[in-house]
Amino acid sequence: MDRAAIIRDAFIFKSDAAAWDAGGQTYRGSASRYSERSRPPRGAAQSNNSGNAKAMPETLNAVDVLLARAGDPALRERAAILQEGRETSYGALAELTARVATALRDTGLVPGERVGLLMNDTPLFCAAFLGALKAGAVAIPLNTRLPARDVRFIAEDSDAALLIHDPSFEALAREIAGARARPRLLEARGGDASLEARARTAATLERSHATRASDPAFWLYSSGTTGHPKAIIHSHANAAQAGKLLREVAGARPGSVVLATSKLFFAFALDNAFTGVLACGATTVLNEGWPEPETIIAQVVRHRPSVFFTVPTFFRRLLALPAEQLRAFAGTPINVTGGERLPEAILRQWRVTVGTDILVAYGMSETFCNTMSNLPARKRDGSVGIPLEGVQARILNEQGAEVAPGEPGVLWVRHPTLALGYKDPEATARAFRDGWFCTGDLFTRDEEGFYTHQGRSDELYRVAGQWVKPSEIEEAVLGDGLAREAACVVVPDRDGFERLALFVVPGTTSPVLPAAQARCAQALPRHSQPKWIREVAELPRTATGKVQRFVLRERLLAETGGRTEP
Repeated sequence: MDRAAIIRDAFIFKSDAAAWDAGGQTYRGSASRYSERSRPPRGAAQSNNSGNAKAMPETLNAVDVLLARAGDPALRERAAILQEGRETSYGALAELTARVATALRDTGLVPGERVGLLMNDTPLFCAAFLGALKAGAVAIPLNTRLPARDVRFIAEDSDAALLIHDPSFEALAREIAGARARPRLLEARGGDASLEARARTAATLERSHATRASDPAFWLYSSGTTGHPKAIIHSHANAAQAGKLLREVAGARPGSVVLATSKLFFAFALDNAFTGVLACGATTVLNEGWPEPETIIAQVVRHRPSVFFTVPTFFRRLLALPAEQLRAFAGTPINVTGGERLPEAILRQWRVTVGTDILVAYGMSETFCNTMSNLPARKRDGSVGIPLEGVQARILNEQGAEVAPGEPGVLWVRHPTLALGYKDPEATARAFRDGWFCTGDLFTRDEEGFYTHQGRSDELYRVAGQWVKPSEIEEAVLGDGLAREAACVVVPDRDGFERLALFVVPGTTSPVLPAAQARCAQALPRHSQPKWIREVAELPRTATGKVQRFVLRERLLAETGGRTEP
């Protein structure tokens, strides 16, 4: 039996921990195994993840684990992907992945080089991602809604050797590549020279490239509200452990059907709607483009998913549909959300209309898999739940000491799938320390171990000498449909003192401004009441959906000529 088969058999039908115990040596994601061959360009630093050690084979290609089901005759024909009436089985996906890996090598791609994926969510995207890993290259899923300047930055920052693009993104791809030698462009579909056409005639790559567990497998680029995207480097070991939340919270297994609205270039979906689904032997329903609520309802009716993933804003869009349509979700027992705060009003409306619950989870691109979640049998409204298995969490104050229950502080985590680090060694040194990662998020923990997100550590302000949390001000106007969305920002007044401004997107109440002013006066202490309240049609967001608070701040300053009244 070859090495790939041994690894496959060690993982299939086993839990995460048991599978790793079946491996050989102890993984320590540190510089000692971060090879020069696959080291990112320009001296990226590596995190010291020795505290997150897992027993596993030193030689490990994640694809051998993720597609292990294809080696089981009983599961080879089971659906891995459903899309628009078409089914891709585990066997078909494994074969397409092996042919894509050969096709990529035939372009001159060598192990360790980066491959950008500017593609919609299709079986070919999945095969391109897995094929790159199988060939020993490093996949970089790209947000298809990023502006050209950000995609160009990523291509240059990663020194990508190849950019695979769907035909709909050809103009963007050519603009990015320009006259430079790198990245080379490869159309995903359409022509005789496309990846799809090359894969049809390519031989199958039977043996995956012999990567080490700590070798980079994929990069994720974070997208903050300001500045350039930041490269986060994940290993083959991390990719092989996908599906943590699916296993531990949703109980996913062969026969489970997973539906998500988030795109696969987000860590939330890359794990929970793609790699994690494969690791569990389940089936994922993919939407090639960005789905509308009506499309999701139709897919729920057709595929009867057992697990549904989406962001809070999409729950709001679903709740705008007639109640009789939403009842299709009554047969979906597990609904999970994350990425932003779930307003209490949305949760209440969903429970009343659909009759099921929404489980709030918490994670980040740096940990790939989710870090915390509410559980079906153990949950608390307003919290993000409890740490998942193998995750350690601590909340520290400004002096680095752990806080008492109920006291706020910055969350640090140790995680089985913690990134190797950032490409930027200085950023790595600031955030990754001795196996721990500083999330930069403010949290509290109650006596029963539930964690509650309080915002970013840089989003707690002193106004009039007292601490103010913007999320509490936003929550005040989000109840009972008064506002659909709200964002609170701090703006300096004419004398340089920080004051609060609240921007609201109208809900069912009209006019919204008098009602919002009255609600703030009623529900908030005087020092937390916003000085300015403005109505906006929509909140400005980044391509990844984060609210651009600096845009709102600049909008108010522009409105007042930069001289807001004290």
